[in-house]
Amino acid sequence: MSQLVWLLDRGAALVTYPALYLAVLTGILYNTESFGMLHEAAQRIHIELSVFAMIVTLLHAVLGVLDAWFVVTGQVPAPAYSMPYFLGGITVGAGALLMLVVAVLGFTDAKRFQRPWGPRVVHSFAYAGFAFGTIHAAAIGTDLTGLIRPLLGPSVAFLVYVLLLRLLVLREIPSNATPG
Repeated sequence: MSQLVWLLDRGAALVTYPALYLAVLTGILYNTESFGMLHEAAQRIHIELSVFAMIVTLLHAVLGVLDAWFVVTGQVPAPAYSMPYFLGGITVGAGALLMLVVAVLGFTDAKRFQRPWGPRVVHSFAYAGFAFGTIHAAAIGTDLTGLIRPLLGPSVAFLVYVLLLRLLVLREIPSNATPG
């Protein structure tokens, strides 16, 4: 049973992180028309992709808690790293989940625009959740080091590049606009 939970947890994690990555990437492209075809593609898939990412995130969270329970109770061997490191990684993952849940609750709140839950606040929580998830993946996903190290750094760097490009584009638009 514990071996099956471990495999399902790792499988869910391998789907969760790319789904969250694509949700963040399409979220960056969603409201910036300057990205052209990428903007149009992002508008078609961002919400559905984000819902899918949240579902697999919740699945990973449930399986991760069960897997951690097996480790903490000694039913399975402890990971190669220390127990405080393991528990710290779990805590960071819980923080990521909390941030993402707050973002979803802010997005689904029908009166969010009457409160300080504008899209920027909701997306800030989503970005923070993704950042915590990245730290969680890099810290506790050490059994997948061969896959994570070559992909994680460049993919996060690309995401930061697109985000900075979007910020640059958004700052250029008001200065280029002529009063009409």
